[in-house]
Amino acid sequence: MNRRKFLTRFTLTLGGAALLASYPLWIERRIVLVNTYRIPVPRLPGAFHGFRLVHLTDLHYGFLVSLGFLQSVVKRANRIPRDVTICTGDIVDVRNSSHQIDRVWPLLSHLQAPGGVFSVLGNHDHWAGGDRSRFWLRRTGQDLSKKAVCFTRDGERLWLAGAGDLMEDHVPLDSVIQNIPEDDCRIVLAHNPDTADTYYRSPVDLMISGHTHGGQVRVPFYGSPVLPVRNKTYSCGVKQTPKKYPIFISRGIGWSILPIRFNCYPEIAVLELVSGSA
Repeated sequence: MNRRKFLTRFTLTLGGAALLASYPLWIERRIVLVNTYRIPVPRLPGAFHGFRLVHLTDLHYGFLVSLGFLQSVVKRANRIPRDVTICTGDIVDVRNSSHQIDRVWPLLSHLQAPGGVFSVLGNHDHWAGGDRSRFWLRRTGQDLSKKAVCFTRDGERLWLAGAGDLMEDHVPLDSVIQNIPEDDCRIVLAHNPDTADTYYRSPVDLMISGHTHGGQVRVPFYGSPVLPVRNKTYSCGVKQTPKKYPIFISRGIGWSILPIRFNCYPEIAVLELVSGSA
């Protein structure tokens, strides 16, 4: 091999290695997919068959997650056909500062949906400033924390309830949903999917969570080496809880710990509820 061929191959190899190394940091992390999941909910009233929720979670506004990037996410979410929009927390990434909270929440106030926008907080929102985060929940009219709202169609009811964050302000789920009529269908928003494994007696028909980011790195034929939950089956997608009802866990938008994603694209999740068993 002459010198020119050697230098050409060396340059191509070096460039390929650099591209491969930079992919998780600069490329996949910024490719936000819109994924639709059809989720069977056995007790779903027939009038709500096809009910659609656009789900955002784990935006982690801060370093390498800009307002401009999140603005594009909000605009895309608002263009998706939906009944309601929901957010399950970790809106910011900073600790002990309300600056990021006050910058990103005015953007989230532009989220729209025919049936309303409903949000709960995550652990990072409390770490940044729980009082200020709760202020913006109330100001935007999105506050579902430890509350429940009822939707009515053709005389049938569907309930949406918000749990506290498991790490920072958890309350027993019974205190949130026990006053919902026993035969009514209940959907619970909980930032941390481990909430599904806590003690409660009231029935839940579907839980919607974030927190895991899908692990951010998913190794083919193995899965995610690191998941910030006790129940390691709660990675992403639709899973079954020990109480035999479905839980959906989104891969979210932003990042935590390390600004990388591999085989685990950020997502705007569209949840289409259907009647029947899984």
